[in-house]
Amino acid sequence: MKRLLAGLCCTLLLCVGSARAKELTVHAGESIAAAAQRAASGDTIVVERGHYPVHLVIVKPLTLKGLNRPTLDGEHSGDVIRVQSPDVTIEGFIIRNSGADLTAQNAGIYLEPGSDRAVIRDNVVNYTLFGLWIEKVKDVQVIANNITGMRDLASAQRGNGIQLYNSRDAQIIGNHISFTRDGIYVDVSDHALFRGNRLHHLRYGTHYMNSNNNVWENNESYLNRGGLALMEVRNQIVRNNRAWGNSDHGIMLRTIQDSVIENNIVAGNGRGFFIYDAEYNVLRGNLVIGNRTGIHLWAGSIHNEVEGNDLIDNRAQIKYVASRDEYWGGKQGNYWSNYVGWDRNGDGIGDVPYEANDLVDRLTWKYPAAKLLLNSPAVQTLRLVARQFPLLRATSVVDLHPRMLPFNKHWSDWLEKQRH
Repeated sequence: MKRLLAGLCCTLLLCVGSARAKELTVHAGESIAAAAQRAASGDTIVVERGHYPVHLVIVKPLTLKGLNRPTLDGEHSGDVIRVQSPDVTIEGFIIRNSGADLTAQNAGIYLEPGSDRAVIRDNVVNYTLFGLWIEKVKDVQVIANNITGMRDLASAQRGNGIQLYNSRDAQIIGNHISFTRDGIYVDVSDHALFRGNRLHHLRYGTHYMNSNNNVWENNESYLNRGGLALMEVRNQIVRNNRAWGNSDHGIMLRTIQDSVIENNIVAGNGRGFFIYDAEYNVLRGNLVIGNRTGIHLWAGSIHNEVEGNDLIDNRAQIKYVASRDEYWGGKQGNYWSNYVGWDRNGDGIGDVPYEANDLVDRLTWKYPAAKLLLNSPAVQTLRLVARQFPLLRATSVVDLHPRMLPFNKHWSDWLEKQRH
């Protein structure tokens, strides 16, 4: 009986709340701030198409909805919108022209601590220092926004597209971010989902530190200095992302543990993967193709399970810096396009291990012009001789079961992409 009465009371309260919620309309030339002041908690403010100079502060739960994409203009000072309440929704606006004060963290939308359950959806945020500043917020949703920074400023003078700090359970989905400093900057934020974002013409597509138990999937990061940078983290799932054409690295894994990095494509970057101080991770099913260096591995990156990856047509497959061999491919093996071994029994696995750091690799790092001779009989003979004389051998990544054919059936599509 008590449960029944409690359920009836909750239903009654919901009905009363729904009955009280109103919709207010702001016409072109009217004040959005005045409407927000008149509105009761839970009301919806519909803003008609027009140009509205504002520095709007929202202090109660409201839905702010743009009709036919009205423009909210900060006129190059302060924040355009500042949220100081939970349960606020902002959708359907052009939000532009914040101030440019990095110390004040000027933003298109600034979510202050406690602005829990905010929904920022389907907005165009342009020429703002920070697109969104989100601090100490739970359950925020940032969905399908187009964010462009102050592209006329030097990269170091810009803010980030989305700044997520000390927050939990965020959903950052389907956003398009360009010409900010970093696309998505994340620090001390756990249990978040980052899915389907497009990030380009940035310093880092994603700059991410000190955050755990998050999912990165189906994001595309291209034509940046760095694609996805994960640093000082653990328990990440990083899957089905595409990082291409980045001048430094596609995916950086720095001081990362207990994570799964799978089915990503890193193509045409300076370094496909830059792996530093990474332990107890799984790297599988990744396509590493057409990079200057496929994988740069160093600083005690050990105890990782590396299986089922394709390393194809990278100028240097592996750059490995360590004092002992690192063994990969113990179960399934990886595919290496420069493997020169053989498969006498036709089982699809090479009969001799693949060694990434042999004498020939060291010569080509020191004398790049020697790559012109890679397929010559003399160079292949040098590889075989080096294997027989350990004094000539450097420490290396060793794949015990190198595959004879790539795992990814569509690898050539990405090779053609880099050529065009």
